[in-house]
Amino acid sequence: MRHRVLAGLIFLGLLCPVVLAEGTDSVALYQHRCAMCHDHPEGRTPSRDTIAGLAPQDVIFDLTFGVMQPQGLGLSAEEIAAIAAFVTGNASVPGAQPNPEANRCADAAQPIRVDGAAWNGWGRDVVNSRYQPQPELKLEDVPKLKVKWAFAYPGPLVGAQPTIMGNRLYVTSTTGLLYSLNAQTGCTYWKFQAESEIRASVSAGPLPGSSPPKLAVYAADLMKAFAYAVDATSGKLLWKTKLDDHPLARITGAPTLYKDRLYVPVSSQEEGFGAVDTHECCTFRGSVVALDASTGKIIWKTYTIKDPARPFKKSSAGVQMYGPAGVAVWSAPTIDVKRKAIYVGTGDSYTDVDTEAADAIIAIDMETGRILWINQVTAHDNYLFGCPVPGKGICPNPVGPDYDFGSSPILTSMSNGKQIILAGQKSGILYAMDPDDRGKTLWKVQVGPGSMGGGIVWGSAADQETVYVPIANRSDSSLSALKITNGELVWHRPAPAGVCSWGTRGCAGVESAAVSLIPGVVFSGSADGHLRAYSTKDGAVVWDFDTARKFDAVNGVSANGGSMGTAGPTIANGVLYVNSGEGRFSGHRGNALIAFTVDGK
Repeated sequence: MRHRVLAGLIFLGLLCPVVLAEGTDSVALYQHRCAMCHDHPEGRTPSRDTIAGLAPQDVIFDLTFGVMQPQGLGLSAEEIAAIAAFVTGNASVPGAQPNPEANRCADAAQPIRVDGAAWNGWGRDVVNSRYQPQPELKLEDVPKLKVKWAFAYPGPLVGAQPTIMGNRLYVTSTTGLLYSLNAQTGCTYWKFQAESEIRASVSAGPLPGSSPPKLAVYAADLMKAFAYAVDATSGKLLWKTKLDDHPLARITGAPTLYKDRLYVPVSSQEEGFGAVDTHECCTFRGSVVALDASTGKIIWKTYTIKDPARPFKKSSAGVQMYGPAGVAVWSAPTIDVKRKAIYVGTGDSYTDVDTEAADAIIAIDMETGRILWINQVTAHDNYLFGCPVPGKGICPNPVGPDYDFGSSPILTSMSNGKQIILAGQKSGILYAMDPDDRGKTLWKVQVGPGSMGGGIVWGSAADQETVYVPIANRSDSSLSALKITNGELVWHRPAPAGVCSWGTRGCAGVESAAVSLIPGVVFSGSADGHLRAYSTKDGAVVWDFDTARKFDAVNGVSANGGSMGTAGPTIANGVLYVNSGEGRFSGHRGNALIAFTVDGK
């Protein structure tokens, strides 16, 4: 019931001041639940100063549904509101939500055109290259890019990276709404309500076996771990499937559609329970699920840890501990059509019971779900978020470096036809692996410094010659180009110093967002809100646009830009689309989807 009440408060307007129950001690609540991490921030943890720049509804959202849900467990709605008011210095939550349907498309009866280029799912293609070879944008066009239109998302954050199929654009929101927009004008065709936020990009394609033939949009929600198929023309639900019953299972990586199957990664929020001494940790294990794209039936489910967790010790507080656990799959699976294999990167282990699958690239048989091979690059990375003292409470001992593979592996072909797997880790190391030799490491390069929140986080991009790698470390962020044959450095560009339109609070020039590539240009978004275009020849900046501003949105309100930190831009048919305001972990939040074209035409 508490979650329903909060959902109503968050998503239905929040027009009234927060009224705190008499005796609610906001300072004590903050000190007990939050101060240990935010007063002494490390890695991904935003500082108290950064949190102070948020709106109260953002903090309420995080404590109720988002990354801070473990710290919000057991708190009443009034207590969560009290913490939000205290850390932001603002007890009121003004402002009506934008209405994405205020600009309905007049041509709703027209069929979907699937001509032209697409950007389908996370990586544009099933090998997750993040390379658009036919963008209808040339290098000389890029400096002329201007805003064509903007769209205002509902909710406290922007949605997932846009997916493009013909004349349709599919976007999501933190409110759990999936929208179909006109790719050229931004008008709205329909909306679909999922069970919870859709954080991952969606995939679009034919619904196998449908008669007459239908196109479907395939999505997965964050908090409830459901996968969905929705009619791409009408927004009508076709099927819905629960993928994992663990209460902390989450889906953060995009589903990958190939022919008649949908492959979905499963991750978890149990990693965030390090400061919750009473939690019987840990029982989650990551997985990949293969679904029949026509019916949603589970064909196979492969866990990254073979056997369920078992009791192995009592914590220092006397709580039963379990293991092995963790090894979440945070990102979109990569499809190897030639070898009929799927490649995924995994996260760390949660307990002292080691597992060979943590911090690894895993190959899975596409047909059966059988694990073909595992290449673990960092052993003993046992980590929980919020563990100040190794071995205290439920914390592992020692605590690992948190060097997940957070981004999708890239399967690319070199000019001689040889294929390799490129995998970037939060350690700052880029690995090249041989798909023909059980994932044997061919070469590795320390591209930049690693950390819990830095290194290679969300995604690189590659063509047949070069891979472009962003480093997100706050003290040494950069973008580099390397030859895919041997890892030799082509060029290296330190990230420009952060220049933020909102001031110095929470301002950083960190290029943690996934990069996107077209011939001659690689696009990279920064935590300071700047979207930059770098020449693939030498790394020179050829275009720089500050997205952290207000835009007159096509749905009748102002859209507010902010930081860029996870998803990258998507490009097709002469239009570049980017979300601005992804301040989920740090930086400045916003709710803008922006479409750029040459001279804004």
